[in-house]
Amino acid sequence: MTEIRELSKDEFSRLVEEADILVPIEQTMAWADYQQTVEGRTFWGCLAFARAGVDVAYVSLVDYETHGYHYLRAHHGPMWLEAPSAEEELEAMKALVAYVRAHDRKVAFMRLAVDHELELTHPTLSSIPYDTTVHVDVTGGDEAILANMKARGRRDVRKALREAPITCADETERALSSFDEYYAIMRETAERDGFTPAPKSDYEDMVRILGPEHCRVFAGRLEDGRLATWSICTKSGTLGTYYYAASSAEARRGNVTDKLFYFACCELGRLGCEVFDLMGIGSDFSPALNSLNTFKTKFAAEVTHVAPDRDVPVKGAFYKTLCMGKQVLSAVRNRGTQE
Repeated sequence: MTEIRELSKDEFSRLVEEADILVPIEQTMAWADYQQTVEGRTFWGCLAFARAGVDVAYVSLVDYETHGYHYLRAHHGPMWLEAPSAEEELEAMKALVAYVRAHDRKVAFMRLAVDHELELTHPTLSSIPYDTTVHVDVTGGDEAILANMKARGRRDVRKALREAPITCADETERALSSFDEYYAIMRETAERDGFTPAPKSDYEDMVRILGPEHCRVFAGRLEDGRLATWSICTKSGTLGTYYYAASSAEARRGNVTDKLFYFACCELGRLGCEVFDLMGIGSDFSPALNSLNTFKTKFAAEVTHVAPDRDVPVKGAFYKTLCMGKQVLSAVRNRGTQE
């Protein structure tokens, strides 16, 4: 039987540091502090899952308020000390639902990383979850990082180092003083690739609140000093994450992005990272992300399976209503595109 107990922030940080696991930035207290600054989000708490008195997983949860209801979000959590079986994961999710019902009657559902498709899980109402990512080995120094890539990745990086007309640098401090030019490139990228960027303040707050210990801005500039490409990368212990990236149309020529990416790998390695997570690629589970595969998969010999986000209802009837509302909205949108 799975038991759940509440942890203080300090207890949670100590326990996950002592555990032999990679801790995603979203499961750190630095991230919880950052989320507190986002409208509609509130740190909810930290929990431990135990079986027979021995801890088996930890999770940090944030309360999201949207459209008049609340749900709990755990990016890349729970963090299991050992991968659970379907039965163990089901038992843990049932215990968590009971715990949340007893402690917070506002919560409609939870969005968690759940490896198995269980009887009480549902596909997410929003967002695009993934079950496959790329982990780049950034240990051993610059040459070792290059050697561990696929042949295609090594070829493209070497070509970029020879030909890409940019100079790369850690521009965290510069971005903190003004994010305007970085955001202009993000808006250009969003318009070109068909997505809506977050407000500029979201990026600014992320870099400022996480601080250089947990967040870096790497950038590539052309010979005339103009910004061509940049990325925001996070660091949590030995885990780095390729969080945001943007580039100008000019930067998409000449392997400019490859040069900056390799620079980020090397810098994160020097900062103590061992694994650089590229934040998801397409698979049978998530074909909508297939367009990311060509770029990301060339930097590692293998892809890595991860538990995808799934929704776990707490208020079953209300969650069914939300699902019905989504179906109606999708039907209306589909009719609109056909007319």
